Order: sequence, then structure tokens, then C-alpha cells
Amino acid sequence: MNEKKVETLWSHLHWLTVLGEHKSFTTAAARLGVSKAAMSQHIAELERAAGVALVQRTTRSVRLTEAGERLVDQTRGLFDEIGRSFAGVRDLAAAPRGLVRVTAPVAFGRQHLVPRLPEFLRAHPEVRVELDLSDRLRSLALEGYDLAIRHTNSPPETHVAQKLADTRAVLVASRAYLRRRGAPQVPQDLPAHACLHYPRAEGAATWSFAPAPSGATKAARGEARAADPVTVAVTGPLAVNNSECLRDAAVAGMGIALLPDFSAQSALASDRLVEVLPGWRSVGAFGDALYAIRPYSSHASKAVQAFSAYLREAFAQGFGAD
Repeated sequence: MNEKKVETLWSHLHWLTVLGEHKSFTTAAARLGVSKAAMSQHIAELERAAGVALVQRTTRSVRLTEAGERLVDQTRGLFDEIGRSFAGVRDLAAAPRGLVRVTAPVAFGRQHLVPRLPEFLRAHPEVRVELDLSDRLRSLALEGYDLAIRHTNSPPETHVAQKLADTRAVLVASRAYLRRRGAPQVPQDLPAHACLHYPRAEGAATWSFAPAPSGATKAARGEARAADPVTVAVTGPLAVNNSECLRDAAVAGMGIALLPDFSAQSALASDRLVEVLPGWRSVGAFGDALYAIRPYSSHASKAVQAFSAYLREAFAQGFGAD
């Protein structure tokens, strides 16, 4: 290729990558917003400058020659990076706008995230939020999510993770249940109680506990010396993979439930539930923090950045289950 002319051919190279993607002069021209004649002329000029055929035309289709494929393979990534860089610069001058696709746990989404969305959307009228509530861990890259809220101890190192709040698991029951069955004093008392729990794929359900950092009872400290942590097998009339359902069953007096603090918060505040074994803390039942996680990239849209910042501010105080 003539080096003196190469600077004038950047657009021609880009048009070739689009033609290679669509394999049709008509479709590629429509994608670029130009005429089919202009498309054909640009490719012909590029071929003359390169001194080799880049496109093989037939009556029904268009395909790149080996030289054309090689040129496209070596330049496509550069044009993609230029596009991302330009979008990032343009984003700096604009208000947050566009669609933010978010996935979050069901209980957290229903109880805490959805009630806060109106404030965010009023502040950012050009942003739209598409929310998927699911307790199944979604693949952000494969399913096209911009942001995931995860309840975890170890966010993936391959993603950008920002902590929203510390969390803990709380053991709760209704006052009516405790009057009827008595309150457990140590974790070893739990197998004699109706325990409402998440189902496990195999094996018996177990809960593990260690003494709380402060305020542990004398009995709790004594048990901790014998075995730390204390793990007990639990059974009960209901197992369900949703903390809201477990909370509602506990409120109805069906038994003792182990819940994330964000799911138990409102019921504890209204005295519909009370904490059980306050001198102990659950170990390994749920994550220790909520994170906002996004796929790693050098640039996140202004809408995603604004939503992430709003989440950090909204949940910075945690969920007040202590």
C-alpha cells in the first residue's frame, strides 16, 4: 500500500470491515448511511491502493479474499477501540442517558432497591432501568447485564466491584413462637426447634455459629471453647429458596429462620420478629457484604456510573439489624 496515501484511506478500511461483517454491499451501505455506489467506489479505491483484490464478488454474495480477511482481522479491533474512545468522550459532555440493565436478589430488590428507584429516575430522566430480580447468579457478559448486585464474601476479580454495604445474617422468630416453644439459649438447642431454612441439593441442612464479637453470653462463650464454630443440623416444616418467604413464615409463627439482615430489617423494626441467640453470629450462611459488580472495561457509561454512585450512597448505612 502506498504509504503517502494511507492517511486518506482510514474510512475506506473501516468500510471494508463493515462489508466483511455484512457480506453485502447493500446492507453495509445501509449500516454506514451511504449509497451502494459510494460503498463500491471506496472499496475499489482501497484495492487500487493496496495493489491486490480485497473482495470477491459473485452474482449472489460478496466475500473477502484472503488479503481482505487479513486486513480486516488486523484493523477491526482498532476501529472498535476508536468507537469506544469516542463514545467515552461524548459521554463526558452529556447527561446520563440510556438503558441500564441490572440483576439483583429478589428480596433485596423488592424491599430495598425498587423503593429507591423513583428518586434516582427523577434525578436522571433520560436513564431507563431494566431490572431482573433473581436469586440465580447471572452471567453479566453472556446475558448482557451492565450491573449486578451480589451478596457475597468474594466478588469476582475479573469484574469491577464496589461495596455497597456490610451485611450479616440474623436468626429470628416471632414472639408467639418463642412463647409456645421457648427460646433457644445456645446453638445446640436448635435441632429441637422448627427451623425454617434454605433447601440444600443434598445432605442435611446445617447452620454454623460463632460467638458474636461483643455481648456474648456466658453460656455462648463456654460453648465456643468446646467447639468453634458450632455447627448444628436443623429441620423444620418449611424449606424455601427465598428469604422473603422464610421471613413471612417466621412472622406467622411457623419457626425460627436465618435471614439476611436486609430481609429481616422491617420485621425486626416493627417487632413482628425478634432476634434469637443474639450472643452468636451466623458463619457462612450468606455473604458479608453487598456489592455492585460490572464487567471490566476501560469505560462505563455515564448512566451506569450514576446508578452505581447512587447505590453506594443509598445503602452506605447498611440495614440496621444490629
